[in-house]
Amino acid sequence: MHYDVIVIGMGAFGAATLYQLAKRGVRVAGIDRYSPPHNLGSSHGDTRITRQAIGEGAAYVPLALNAHRIWRELEARSGESLFNACGMLMLSDSRQATRGHGTTDFAGQTAALAQRFGIAHSVLDAQQIRQRFPQFSGYGEHAVGYYEPGAGYVRPERAIAVQLALARDAGAALYPDTQMLRLETFEGGVRVHTAQGTLTAGRVISCAGMWNGKLLQDRYASYLKVSRQKLFWFELDQPALYAGEAPVYIILDADADSCYGFPPLPGENAIKIAAEDYEDSGDPDLLQRVISQAEADAMYDKYVAPRMAGVSRRLLKSSVCAYTVTPDFNFLIDEHPALPGVTVVSACSGHGFKHSAAVGEALAMRYCGEDGAADLSSFTLPS
Repeated sequence: MHYDVIVIGMGAFGAATLYQLAKRGVRVAGIDRYSPPHNLGSSHGDTRITRQAIGEGAAYVPLALNAHRIWRELEARSGESLFNACGMLMLSDSRQATRGHGTTDFAGQTAALAQRFGIAHSVLDAQQIRQRFPQFSGYGEHAVGYYEPGAGYVRPERAIAVQLALARDAGAALYPDTQMLRLETFEGGVRVHTAQGTLTAGRVISCAGMWNGKLLQDRYASYLKVSRQKLFWFELDQPALYAGEAPVYIILDADADSCYGFPPLPGENAIKIAAEDYEDSGDPDLLQRVISQAEADAMYDKYVAPRMAGVSRRLLKSSVCAYTVTPDFNFLIDEHPALPGVTVVSACSGHGFKHSAAVGEALAMRYCGEDGAADLSSFTLPS
C-alpha cells in the first residue's frame, strides 16, 4: 500500500500530525507498535500541564498558544472535554534563580515571556500565596509565585483518542499493534518495513517518541536519552484545601528538588505529583514499569510532606512514563541526515504534550505548502 505520508507513532505528536494531515485531504497512514492511547510510552497519566508563557524559550510560546486554540476546536468537534484552564502557580524563592529544562532562570524567563507576549499573569508575594493557596506550605517569607490564569491541564489519553478518531473519519488509515522494523529509502519515497508487511510513502514522519533513537539510529541513538519518570497519586486528608481555586503547580527549588502536580480530578480525592528524574535512563523496551513502595515513600517524604498541606501518605495509584531528552532540553524536529524523505519529530524533553497539537498543525501546513505555519526552525539537529 502506498501513501502520501506515513506517520510512525500515534502518541501525542503522531496523533496530532495524522489528524491535521487527514483533515487537509492528504492520503496518510499511522503506525504504532501498540494500540493508542496506551500507557507504555510518554503520553499517558490522566493529565498534562499546559502553559502559555513557556520558560524554555520564546520559540515555544506561539506553539502553546496555537495548541490552546486547537484543543478548543477539538472539543467543539468531538464533544469531549480536553482542556481545563484551572490556572497554574509556579513557586520559587525570590533570593535565587532556579534552572529548569536548560534555562538558568526558569521562573524569571517565564514571567518575562508573559510580559513580552501579553499573556495574562500576576506575580504573588509570600502573603498573597498563603491567602490564595494555603495548600502550599513549604515556602517562607521569600516565596514568590507566578500565577497564569489561562494555564491548566490537558487530558492526554482523551486528546489522542479524539484526534485519531477524527483522522480516521477524514480518511486516514491506522495500523495499531504494528511494529516498525526499519526504513529504506528509494527514488521517490520511503519503504516502511513492519512485522506485518511493507508500506511505502512519499514522506515519513517519525513521531516514535522514546523509540526514535533505536529506530532511526545514525546520530539519534546517542543523542536521545530515555529517562524513566514516576507519577504518584496521594490521597487527600483535607479535600477542602484543593477545592475551588486549585491550580496545577510547579514548585522550583534546587535542581534535584523541583516537582510539579495537579489538583484532584472530578470524582477523585487525590493529588497527582511527580519530580523529574534524568538519572534513571536506558533502553525503552526494558523500562521498569512498576513503582516500588520505597519509591513512593521517598517521593512523599522529600516532595509532598514538606510542601503540601492536607495530603496523606496513602498512595492510591502510580504510573511510569518516559521522557526522551536532548542534551539542551530542546525539541528535535528536522530532516534525517541520512534518510531523504524522513522527518524526525520531537524529543519532547519533558515539556512536549502541551505543544503537540500545534506541532502537528505546523507540520501539516508545511507539507501542504500553506502560509502562516508556526516556525519550527529552532528545533533542528545540531551539526
